[in-house]
Amino acid sequence: MAMDRSPRDPRTMERSTRRPTARARGLVLPALLSLALAAPARAQWITTYEQAYLSASHNWTWRDRFPEADRLFNAFDYGHAILSERLITRPGNVETLEVEAFDYLTGTLLVTPPRLPLAEGAIAPRMSRLAPEIMAMFNWAHLLHRQVYDVLADPRIPDAARDTAVATLVRWYRSRPDLAFSSRPKTMALMQEQPYSLAFRQRYPKFNGLIWAYHWLQMGLYEPLVTAKDEADRRAGVAEALKRFRRMLADPPNGLPVVMPMTPAVAPAFAARYPEASIIFDNLHSLHDVVSDVLANTSVSPEAKRATLLAAAAAYRDDTTEVMSVDGWRRMALMMGIENMGGPVLEGSGGAPTPTVARGAVMRHDKDGNMIGDHAMHHATPGMDAAAAPRTDSGAARDTTRAAPPAMDHAAHAMPAAPKAPAPAPAPAMDHAQHAMPAAPKAPAPAMDHAAHAMAMPAPDTGFAALQARGKRTMGVDQYTSQHVFQDLPNGGRIILERDPKDTAGVATIRAHLRDITAAFTRGDFSTPFATHAQEVPGTAVMTARRDKLRYAMKERPGGGEVRITTTDAQALKAVRAFLAFQRKDHRAPGTPPAAHKMP
Repeated sequence: MAMDRSPRDPRTMERSTRRPTARARGLVLPALLSLALAAPARAQWITTYEQAYLSASHNWTWRDRFPEADRLFNAFDYGHAILSERLITRPGNVETLEVEAFDYLTGTLLVTPPRLPLAEGAIAPRMSRLAPEIMAMFNWAHLLHRQVYDVLADPRIPDAARDTAVATLVRWYRSRPDLAFSSRPKTMALMQEQPYSLAFRQRYPKFNGLIWAYHWLQMGLYEPLVTAKDEADRRAGVAEALKRFRRMLADPPNGLPVVMPMTPAVAPAFAARYPEASIIFDNLHSLHDVVSDVLANTSVSPEAKRATLLAAAAAYRDDTTEVMSVDGWRRMALMMGIENMGGPVLEGSGGAPTPTVARGAVMRHDKDGNMIGDHAMHHATPGMDAAAAPRTDSGAARDTTRAAPPAMDHAAHAMPAAPKAPAPAPAPAMDHAQHAMPAAPKAPAPAMDHAAHAMAMPAPDTGFAALQARGKRTMGVDQYTSQHVFQDLPNGGRIILERDPKDTAGVATIRAHLRDITAAFTRGDFSTPFATHAQEVPGTAVMTARRDKLRYAMKERPGGGEVRITTTDAQALKAVRAFLAFQRKDHRAPGTPPAAHKMP
């Protein structure tokens, strides 16, 4: 069924909208801000003011330099607005979103998106009347989004000054406590374990996947802006992210995310560098899901929806309700699995990743990000209200209509149903007795005779298996048939990664990886070790802050290579020691090269 081209069609609206000139921007916005801030002091004729850009020379840089991406965001705003409006005006009508709106968005609006931001109140007047406070929260956070893009896209801003600029924007954003999301991470319980939770993803799985694809791109575009070496690299990275987003839409819902994308997984370098902004954006995206659930759940009466929405919004603004640790937030994001969130933003021209969980799966975590219980890996059932489902012990809606699923190997989530020995790589297993690295385990594996430390094979360790799985993903080679060494040296240290020299493809992969991390560490970017260990690695904060005091050099070795770290700064050296000590412990690796490998 074709959708009407109503007056609220964004392309109709934009004809009457003209973009302000650079001079107008420079004059009007500061004047508006000064009036808004000063008026209460002069007279009490106004008690509220519209949120607006913080006046700065970088404003609208993103729109000017990356218009294709910027216009997609305008279409995203329309998609969010029409979603809430249809849920209010056509409750229970699945076709209106899953067919009509979805086809219009993916076949028309996302193909030719609006040139300018839209007045969401004109597209969703019912939602604007029902909960204008939440609409204002969304708009305020979206402005922060766009201003951070401006900072990171402006080549005139020195790299060191970007951090200050982003911190200034976050302070400006937080100056509106009535609108600002908390910068402390919230647990998934707010989104998944309330009486109204899961209704939207269950009833509208395809449109829900599209909303998550929006969030994937909004966060993912930060990654090339942060990691790019120069302007050409930045443009290539943005183009790659846009290409991967459009590929998601080619075969819906198969290419769409099956769980909500989170910043530490989708944009790890950005999350490591700007955690406060990243947490705000993850909380924003989580509340988007909550609003959809409240509106879609028929057990919440029309009279109760406003109060329910405002209570949820308040929980996302305060710094106390369902708060988790920052390390837990990062760990939770990685354990949920990037392959379930739409895949990495920058991954060449490869195909879509294969999800490891069912669409709409629920994963429960504690406040430190560790998965708990049976991981609530329940299949979402379209058409069934969450409120009508049986309760879990936490109050979450639970689908019991499915048959028991087969055991799933989710090593990357640290949640295998039963620990499985990793499959051996084509290369022969290497004897790494001196650094406690077993050859590719066999099932069942007998105790191994490691005379060097007289240690029998321990019981299966799912935490270590998860580390190995993440390491394989970030480094590109099987961690069970490769060897690490993290060695302290008087003026720094070195990281050695090798495997059987006969595996020429694996050796080439290791060398490419080591070159990449050499460049990343030089920039103060430690997102790769964070992604491997699912937590901030000790020493990296100081190594980032004192990156000008450190030098990194990559050297090839017969089976791979090494990264040499040198410094003459005492604080940096102490941080390097902490960094290497943690790596040795978590990887169960040695501090000196085994003589058997003839490492100099």
